[in-house]
Amino acid sequence: MAGVSEMLLLALDTATPAVTVALHDGERVLAEVSEVDARRHAELLAPGIEAVLAQAGATTRDLTAVAVGTGPGPFTGLRVGLVTARTLGATLQVPVHGVCTLDVLASQAVADGVVVDGEFVVATDARRREVYWARYSATSPGAQRISGPEVALPADVPDGSAPVVGRGADLYPDALGARVGPADPSAGAMAALVVRLLQAGADLSDTAPLYLRRPDVHEGGARKSVLG
Repeated sequence: MAGVSEMLLLALDTATPAVTVALHDGERVLAEVSEVDARRHAELLAPGIEAVLAQAGATTRDLTAVAVGTGPGPFTGLRVGLVTARTLGATLQVPVHGVCTLDVLASQAVADGVVVDGEFVVATDARRREVYWARYSATSPGAQRISGPEVALPADVPDGSAPVVGRGADLYPDALGARVGPADPSAGAMAALVVRLLQAGADLSDTAPLYLRRPDVHEGGARKSVLG
């Protein structure tokens, strides 16, 4: 891809109902697509990657790195993004950077000027009537995580008076209050966060998934013999 900077970062996240993909050249977001559908992560991710590459006039061979949201998130959706990112990294022989999805939402809220004073909570849907949550303090730039991530019933999230970012507030407003800021993560915001953290010398090599609990569907134990 002629005429671009040395960096071309592909960022993607499938830890929430949003399938979001973006390209970043180290200075700005070149292209971004997002679609909300909690049951079609596997179907939407590959077309999303193709779309942002086409918008930027690039191919996968131009990528210099991949960034992926590590959750927390439901097992199936989160796994789609992680497997895709790791496969691309191995195939293209480029580094894969992991970042907590809740950190991305926190960074978005601060960047958008939504949370400007003190502490706030990010909460996303964990299903089973629970939320994934973490607490943050607004900083410049970005946001600093104070506690979490954890999974809990909405009513058990500490300090219900704090502003809440993320779709969890939309699902459980009685317990968490009205949402402020974004409902879902943006891959463009993730890419910008990753670039900033890398420039600060952060190690983002850990791409282990933050499931926080056992998957909803798992293999059963060995069958018992009915023979005596």
